[in-house]
Amino acid sequence: MGAEARLKALGIELPVPPHPMATYVHAARSGNLLFVSGHGPVRSERITHRGRVGHDLTIEQGQEAARLTGLNLLASVREALGSLDRVRRIVKVLGMVQCTDDFTEHPRVINGFSNLMVEVFGEAGRHARSAVGMGSLPFGMSVEIEMIVEVSGAAVRRLGTRRSRPPRPAARGRRR
Repeated sequence: MGAEARLKALGIELPVPPHPMATYVHAARSGNLLFVSGHGPVRSERITHRGRVGHDLTIEQGQEAARLTGLNLLASVREALGSLDRVRRIVKVLGMVQCTDDFTEHPRVINGFSNLMVEVFGEAGRHARSAVGMGSLPFGMSVEIEMIVEVSGAAVRRLGTRRSRPPRPAARGRRR
């Protein structure tokens, strides 16, 4: 069963991918790897989980934030590839948790994301991972996650985009 069918079977509907919060793109492809920028717990263009895990949020709320972040990442991957069925595997993940200085349960928080990837992709969803604590994250988000995905097939040209032509060499002055 492919990832798109698993989503349907699980009753999971992906959100509309959030807009980038600064000057960057959500995903950049190089060869058969898709590098996906850091995403956070955003729903309807609003951050849903703000603050430090261990102070403002519980571990369970942090896991909810990580799962929502995963849904947003999947939405951006689908937008970049056209279908989640083109994902061969989730390769590497960096999970960042805004937390108190003495908080040490980062892996438990990021499991909210990792468990979702295994639900959607099966064994191909198991990944190498780093889970780290941060003193702050952009806009007060409690969690930010980025990932590298191995993909199959040729790059998809998105509708409404134009391929740019390589720049022409500068014209040289005429010799007299």
